[in-house]
Amino acid sequence: MDSINNLHTVLPYPRTRQLMVDGGKLGLRKHTVHGLVEFDITRAREAIHQYRAQKGESLSFSAFFLSCLGKAIDEDKNMHAYRNWRNQLVLFDEVDVNMMFEVEVDGQKTIRPHILRGINKRNFLEIHQEIRDFQQAHETSCESKFIDWFVRLPAFIRRAFLWVLFMNPQMIKDYYGTVLVSSLGMFGLGSGWGLPVPNHSLQITLGGMSKKPGVIANRIEIREYLSATVSFDHDVIDGAPAARFMHRLKKLIESADSLNIE
Repeated sequence: MDSINNLHTVLPYPRTRQLMVDGGKLGLRKHTVHGLVEFDITRAREAIHQYRAQKGESLSFSAFFLSCLGKAIDEDKNMHAYRNWRNQLVLFDEVDVNMMFEVEVDGQKTIRPHILRGINKRNFLEIHQEIRDFQQAHETSCESKFIDWFVRLPAFIRRAFLWVLFMNPQMIKDYYGTVLVSSLGMFGLGSGWGLPVPNHSLQITLGGMSKKPGVIANRIEIREYLSATVSFDHDVIDGAPAARFMHRLKKLIESADSLNIE
């Protein structure tokens, strides 16, 4: 870290941020539609707090969300379809989600990506355990090793690779996952939405959590809500299927059935 005349500070640009720069350039070429939604997470949060009080163990809200997401996509796999260079749609049987998780590096909190494979075929506890394992040993994960190598390549090679990758659905699945979930606001307070520049056919950006009045059985109650942005590639996914998907996901999250683990 260099200080110049005490007027400003110059820091090295983090290599891993190059991935955001490269991905952003590609994402701007897509025809993305964003949907803003609120999920009533009161039941889910109560179940998680109750489990911790009884068992002394914290459950991952991210694992709960992913278990619901996998079930919702499983009913219509077009939601994570990709178009290949032959102008064909490729629908994958397994839902692979690329998500950012908070980890500790050299004593500091930071965010690292991890791909959870086949979440539509796994239960909540299996997803929960994988997240905890990754947070404890993220340095040895395949994603971390690949990123550390990839960001050292020249920019034109990285972007050429990404261009080829997004013309090949199988490569997308292997290196990037079929769905991206980011949790920009989950570590803060208050409601709010994010508008990403996505590369995936389906990307979900989790915003803030907040408490406010809601109508339950014709009564006004204080409920807890999660703001989320559902972004989809309109070249692949039509509005009506996307709306049905959002409705399915909302029902799964608000019922909190995935947390019935006794």
